[in-house]
Amino acid sequence: MAAIRHQINIAVPVRTVWNALTTESGLVSWWADKARVDARPGGRIVLQRAGAEGETEERGIFHELRPTRRIEIAWDTNSPGPSRGTRVAFQVARDGDETRVALVHSGGGALDEDESRAALESEWKDRLNKLRAALEA
Repeated sequence: MAAIRHQINIAVPVRTVWNALTTESGLVSWWADKARVDARPGGRIVLQRAGAEGETEERGIFHELRPTRRIEIAWDTNSPGPSRGTRVAFQVARDGDETRVALVHSGGGALDEDESRAALESEWKDRLNKLRAALEA
């Protein structure tokens, strides 16, 4: 199974990173233009972003949520966004004076197609750098 993997360190406490990953205001600061979040196992997440091809919407479910440690989102197979049918997992851990965020985006046909995978790789690099910039500002 194809997967995208990235890891970054951010010079803020774990709780600050956790809030950026699980709250509407946190997600809007780095990932989406609009967000609706029910941050609990089985809760829904909807992210809306404007792009070159118009507005896209990703809809998913929090498949796993272990406070301040791990989040896994299963994107709906019928979601109109490019991540449909995939899963994205975030591991959050203290790393000295920083917080390490490890991302794994896996599953779904989008990651098997070279062009789609390259676009998602690039987007994740950009989004994670935006997360770091938003939190370290």
